[in-house]
Amino acid sequence: MPENNRPYRIIISGGGTGGHIYPAVAIANQIKAINPDAEILFVGAKGRMEMTRVPEAGYKIVGLWISGLQRRLTLDNLSFPLKVLSSVRASHKIIKEFKPDAVVGVGGYASGPLLYAATSRNIPALIQEQNSYAGITNKLLAKRVDKVCVAYDNMKQFFPAEKLVLTGNPVRQDIMEIQDKRREALLHFGLISEQKTILVIGGSLGARTINQSVAAGVKQIAEAGYQLIWQTGKGFYAEVQQLEKPYLEQGIRAFDFIKRMDLAYAAADIVVSRAGALSISELCLAGKPAILVPSPNVAEDHQTKNAMALVNRQAAILVRDQAAQQELVPAALQLLQNEQEQKRLQQRIQKMARPNAAADIVKELLELIK
Repeated sequence: MPENNRPYRIIISGGGTGGHIYPAVAIANQIKAINPDAEILFVGAKGRMEMTRVPEAGYKIVGLWISGLQRRLTLDNLSFPLKVLSSVRASHKIIKEFKPDAVVGVGGYASGPLLYAATSRNIPALIQEQNSYAGITNKLLAKRVDKVCVAYDNMKQFFPAEKLVLTGNPVRQDIMEIQDKRREALLHFGLISEQKTILVIGGSLGARTINQSVAAGVKQIAEAGYQLIWQTGKGFYAEVQQLEKPYLEQGIRAFDFIKRMDLAYAAADIVVSRAGALSISELCLAGKPAILVPSPNVAEDHQTKNAMALVNRQAAILVRDQAAQQELVPAALQLLQNEQEQKRLQQRIQKMARPNAAADIVKELLELIK
């Protein structure tokens, strides 16, 4: 406990994608598990996903007027310096009123101004980098903060070695508890237990290449006698609803968004996924044979680097985005037919799991406060 015996007061800042938000919520939940009276405030970017997802998880959030720099000249870019100044000023005000014992940055636009303001007031600060290739906000903040918690080895190229702690990425607790849920999971999705099941996930917004590749191969999957749980994202869902109709009886199931990801993993024999940091951490913990299709549309191609961290250890199969239309469904069918290969991938990916990530990050945070 802080010296005057009051509960901890922590600000967690960042967001923009599920890959930033879910680890942030997992860290908050772990703080609450250790110190139930702790007061936690989230700081996000106005108009971004965290402004709805964080309150859904039961936490208060304040929004800053901030966005990222676009790679081409836009009006947003012209207002960027103004947004940074405004957000730093707002961050100082938030810190002055909330009086945090420490701050945590999880990457994304909002963590920059908030952690800049906090470190200029000498408040203990920690950042958590989810990817194997560090984001620009975290790289800039690394010199100012006390600790940098990372999910991959070999991060000295981005961060000061003396600040690095290898913790892994925190994931939702229910993902770690799927062992006995297969029966419940198959019932939940209206599937039958005798047939093997593919889970396809393209992140919370869906992934165009994966969706198009699976759409082209739905008939093949159904005719081969396999079931499919398919998270399409909102944009592609209407199209897929028409596509799945003839195959509902064969166990083809499409959803715009899957809330019960624990049950989706529990039902799956193999998983097809993008290679976002959080997806990979979940796959390691769920111990699922995986085919990864990294998105080429992310900064510094970091999804390919995330995927290669597994592929180089023969813990996952890689299908390149540009080859997915031809190769993805055949690779999935081939893997489903090869139980030995499934077993091998499962054993190797499980070795890369870090189930104590949230606890390890919070331990580092509390040591900074003390």
